[in-house]
Amino acid sequence: MDYKEHITIVDNWPIDGVEFKDITPLMANGEAYKNAVDDIIAYAKEKKADLIVGPEARGFIIGCPVAYALETGFAPVRKAGKLPREVIEVDYGLEYGENVLTIHKDAITEGQRVLITDDLLATGGTIEATIKLVESLGGIVVGCAFLIELAYLDGMSKLKDYDVLTLMTYN
Repeated sequence: MDYKEHITIVDNWPIDGVEFKDITPLMANGEAYKNAVDDIIAYAKEKKADLIVGPEARGFIIGCPVAYALETGFAPVRKAGKLPREVIEVDYGLEYGENVLTIHKDAITEGQRVLITDDLLATGGTIEATIKLVESLGGIVVGCAFLIELAYLDGMSKLKDYDVLTLMTYN
């Protein structure tokens, strides 16, 4: 399936000069969304993942159905102040400043095989921070899966030590 047929490009959103890749048409098409999730499920099985981790909020959209299908758990990675129990956190850079991501301190057990999911790989900062959280809890990142890679932003350079699946690439 050509997933790009189900992506709408929105020029100058959220700011001038940005060409936003809107995944909501893909999600609205049951067959396309199912096929995309199924592709990531097959990858997760191949990697023998026993936990799915995804950063908010679109990592949830991809990761939760994968975890459900595999009958594994899902651990959310959220911005500071959004998780109710004891967390660990990591600071990371954005294009226009800094941010903090957190995960529950007990979300991952030592040696757990983790697949990280998100909708989009851009600069790689969010996923790099997510990997740090997973590994600091003793998890083993067996792969990262994305619907879209924006290759021109070179996020893949931050993931060179990890196995990565992307379903579509924009150069």
